[in-house]
Amino acid sequence: MATVPRRLSRNATLAVAVVGMHVAGLYALQSGQLRRAVEVVVPVEVLAQFIEPAQPKVEPPPPPPQQTKPKLQPQPVQQKPQPTPLPPPPMPVAVLSAEPAANAVTGVTTPQPPAPPSVAPPAPPAPPAPPRIQLPDSNADYLNNRAPAYPPLSKRLGEQGKVVVRVFIETDGNATQAEIRTSSGYDRLDQTALKTVQAWKYLPGKVNGEPKAMWFNVPINFVLE
Repeated sequence: MATVPRRLSRNATLAVAVVGMHVAGLYALQSGQLRRAVEVVVPVEVLAQFIEPAQPKVEPPPPPPQQTKPKLQPQPVQQKPQPTPLPPPPMPVAVLSAEPAANAVTGVTTPQPPAPPSVAPPAPPAPPAPPRIQLPDSNADYLNNRAPAYPPLSKRLGEQGKVVVRVFIETDGNATQAEIRTSSGYDRLDQTALKTVQAWKYLPGKVNGEPKAMWFNVPINFVLE
């Protein structure tokens, strides 16, 4: 109980000091002696009430480190083993019975007629036979064809050889054209053979038994004996 009055007197002292300071400040402002008023020594006890020592700033303790929980690896899902499918039961197999059924229809089967024989396609027509050709002829006895006369000068000079005359025989047996096909090498012998062949008579050539005009080769030999 003794500390209460002392505390009150102390507060009163501070209040008086503060009032005095305000009064002194106002006076200094009026009298221009502000600097001097500032230099007034303030009792240590008064200043000690206004200026309290700075309390050390207590920093809160750092929070405890959070313990990281290890990540749990996902466990593989174990698949349930699939049941092995059973093979299907064997299908019933029909077995032919030699005995007829009770309600089977019986009868006599009529044999089918034999198939008609296959007809071969007609053979292609045979190619026509080549025409039967009969060449003209000049050796018949009744034609009275004489051998060509040997030119006298050719005999003296010893000219001899074979001449082939190509002659065109009409259907009446007359020669209308003639030419030297193979020469003997001597013009006198060739011309004698050409004139002789053109004057002869011939049996006309025939094709399939009918007379036809055609060319015919007549050989003439000139040989000295």
